[in-house]
Amino acid sequence: MGTVIRNIAFDCADPYELAHFWAEVFECPVDPGFQPDDEEVAIEPPDGGRLYFQRVPERKSVKNRVHICLQPDGPRDQEVERVGALGAAIVDDRRHPDGSGWVVMADPEGNEFCVVRSDAERPDTA
Repeated sequence: MGTVIRNIAFDCADPYELAHFWAEVFECPVDPGFQPDDEEVAIEPPDGGRLYFQRVPERKSVKNRVHICLQPDGPRDQEVERVGALGAAIVDDRRHPDGSGWVVMADPEGNEFCVVRSDAERPDTA
């Protein structure tokens, strides 16, 4: 008997709005059955997985212990700009002059995530 990950859950003040932010990040729709006053909203990015957003009364107060790392198809720096234009903020810039590293960002409710280099930006390991 095995197990699978059903979804990755985000506690938040506004599930509907945060789901729309992440839907834009992953370029996928939010099911029209969800409404702005819903306590729970979920999206399913095209490459799999499910993100689940649930309303909680308290605000985020400390660093995430688990987070998502995004690997774009194109250049990392362009993805950082794109996601920033959607409403994310840079929390910690860990990029290095040689092109390695990552950028720690936060979604509109402060949940941290990272943007790492694309496969094309990584040294050939073959």
